[in-house]
Amino acid sequence: MIGGFFDRYHAGWGDQDLVWFETLLDEDDVDVMAWALKTQLVPEEFSGPHMDLMQRLDYVDIPR
Repeated sequence: MIGGFFDRYHAGWGDQDLVWFETLLDEDDVDVMAWALKTQLVPEEFSGPHMDLMQRLDYVDIPR
C-alpha cells in the first residue's frame, strides 16, 4: 500500500512532500494502513492532502 502510494504520486512532490513521506515511513505499517483505511484516527502531523490521497486507495488493485 505505502509503496503503491509513493509510486503513484511522488513524481510531482517537492522537498516538503518527501519529508512528510519519509516521516510517515518511520511509523508502523499497521498504523499507516489503518489511517489509510480510516479504521483509526489520523494523527494531526499526518492529516492533510497527502493522507486524503492515500485514503482514496485508487493506487491499490482491490478485487471486488
